[in-house]
Parts: sequence; C-alpha cells; structure tokens
Amino acid sequence: MIGRRKLALVAGGLVLVLAAACSSDNGTSGGGTATPAPAAGERLSLKGACPDTVVLQTDWVPEAEHGAVYQLLGPGAKINAGKKRITGPLVASGQDTGVKLEVRAGGPAIGFQQVSAQMYLDQSIQLGYVFTDEAAQNSAKQPTLAVVTPLDINPQMIMWDPKSHPDFNTIVDIGQTDTKVLYFQGATYMEYLVGSGILRRSQIDGSYNGAPATFVSSGGEVAQQGFATSEPYIYEKSLPQWRKPVKFQLINDTGYPVYASAVSIRPADKDKLAPCLKKLVPILQQAQIDYVKNPTAVNQLLVKLNKEDYKTGYPYDEGLAAFTAQQEVRLGIVGNGSDQTLGNFDMNRIKRVVDVVTPIFAAQKKPVKQGLKPEDLVTNEFIDPKIGLR
Repeated sequence: MIGRRKLALVAGGLVLVLAAACSSDNGTSGGGTATPAPAAGERLSLKGACPDTVVLQTDWVPEAEHGAVYQLLGPGAKINAGKKRITGPLVASGQDTGVKLEVRAGGPAIGFQQVSAQMYLDQSIQLGYVFTDEAAQNSAKQPTLAVVTPLDINPQMIMWDPKSHPDFNTIVDIGQTDTKVLYFQGATYMEYLVGSGILRRSQIDGSYNGAPATFVSSGGEVAQQGFATSEPYIYEKSLPQWRKPVKFQLINDTGYPVYASAVSIRPADKDKLAPCLKKLVPILQQAQIDYVKNPTAVNQLLVKLNKEDYKTGYPYDEGLAAFTAQQEVRLGIVGNGSDQTLGNFDMNRIKRVVDVVTPIFAAQKKPVKQGLKPEDLVTNEFIDPKIGLR
C-alpha cells in the first residue's frame, strides 16, 4: 500500500524521511514484563508451536499504530540499529511464552517497498502488515492471507484547513469545488474516489511526498492526505509553520473499507504455522487491548527507537504517541467492529473491497487473482471471538 510515508522535522526544516541508522546492539525493555512460562499455563506457551523466533515485518517506522506487537516485547530486548529491528522475549499477559519476537521496521528500512513483496523476498519473515487493497493487488503473484487485524478501521484520511474551507465537512464537499487534493502517486484509494465521482481527476495532485510545505505555503487552500492518528496532532502541536487545527474525513467513511496493517502470512505457510497461529492470534488480540488501555511503556520504547536507535529523522515524541493511542479508540480505529470481537474480519467488507479494486487493477494491467474471494485474502479461523475491547 503506497502512502505510509509521513513528514519529519529536522532542525526546524521540513524533510522526507530517508535517514539511515548507524549499527548498534543495545538492550532495552518492551511493553511486557515476564514471569516463568509455566506460571500461567499451557495457553500462553508458544514453545514447540511457533518458530523459536517469530519475525514480523511492519509497514513503517515504529509508531503507536503498531502498539500491539511492541506490547509483546519483554525485558532484555536487543536492538539492531543498522537493520532497524528489535528482538526480545515474546511476553503475553506477563508470561514469557518461551519464544522470541523480532519486529522489523518498514518504510525506509525496506526501500519503501510493499510488505507483501518483502515477505516473498525474505522467507525468514512469517508475519507482515498488509493492507486489504495491497493483498488484492498482489493476490495473483504474491498472495498474502490476513489472520488478525489490530486496527478495525484504516486511519488514512483527507484533511483540510477549516478556516480556509468552512463549508467542508466531508470529502464529497471537496469534490464539489476546484480545491487541489495532494496525495501519494499510486494510492489505490484515490482511484476509487475519482472513479466513484467523489473527487475529480482534474483536482487531484499525486506530487505529495510527505512534507507539509505545499499545504503550509498555500495557507491551507489545498487538501491533503494523511493519517487521522498523527497529522491532526503534528499540525496543531508540533509544526511551527502551522500550529492550527485541521479537519478531516476518514477514507473508510467514503465506502472504501480496507483493513490497514492486518497481520498476514503467505498462504502456502498456513498449514505449517497453524499450531502457532491458534495460540498467537488470540495473544495479538489481547495485546492490542492491553496497549490501548495502558500505552505508556510501549510509547516510551517507540520514541526511543525512532530518536536514539534507528535515528529515523521522524519527529516522534510521547505526545504524538499518546495522541495516537487515544485517537485510535476515539475514532473506533481500534475496536470491535460490528460485533464484540477485536481483530476479526467482516467478510462483507472484504467483498466490497474486492468489488471496488478489481476493475481498478485490471485497468492498470495488474489483474487480481481470477475469481478472487474474501476467503483468499483473510481468515477468522484463528480468532478468539471472546476477546474484545470492553
């Protein structure tokens, strides 16, 4: 999925995050505290069921949207700054599960390529964050199967300045004007917005590179893509050139209900990983709940990784991380969806996405798998329906 890149501030200037990190191997602590594995019983023991080290590829630098997986890192985690990955005991609800978890940064760390492509390039990766439309796009040649979604709603949005555009309440309102809309070239959701008549092709501008310079220099005359979990805070609190609120609407609310950063496997690995996933998926469900209810320790780790270890150049501070965790719950980005379960998939939503993106990718001469069905992209087989946000 194109468009994960965000802005960065360095010494008061505006830059695209492309920084490399120096190599180091330091100890740190994650979100969990460990007790001996037998203490909480067999349910949380992953030894023998999972690989000795479970490797998960994220889609961006460490951020609160990834809180669930960082929540599982226990004490003594080791950081490889050069490769931008952290490895430590996989701790669930305070119990050491007997295996390790390695969380790898995405975005600039993997040359901004799609996670699904990275999973096929590097077979040591068992799990990766994949958007539903990305999974559909690659379903013919690099298929992935999502097994749990920590985020129920995609946080991507279109934002605007309410002072410059007091009549805007939705993206449809933007489409009734000539207002330019900045976005990352190649974003599939934009083809949907144009194809459905919500926006007009003459007003969209794919030159957005993650920097806020155009938005700021226009005085808020343009609209711009972003993430509801980050840019509203950054523009109001952290961006000295702006320091004002923005308004937005989620892309999800326009009828494009993709799941963002769903934890996915290669379908060919399903049988081999099934014993692991049966135990690990409920652990991931609970970890997301534990994170949003008490995010402080994980947020401190995320800030440290960005600033001290990976040196990403991304201005990630505890204020932004705390905002993200709160905003996720406030907007239902982390939630139970239409039932009482966190992390499961609504097959009607998946079918909607398949129906929308199939002609888009066909027109781009990147056809999806013939006869693509929701069950080809996601499964609820390993979900514990009793685990939900209360």
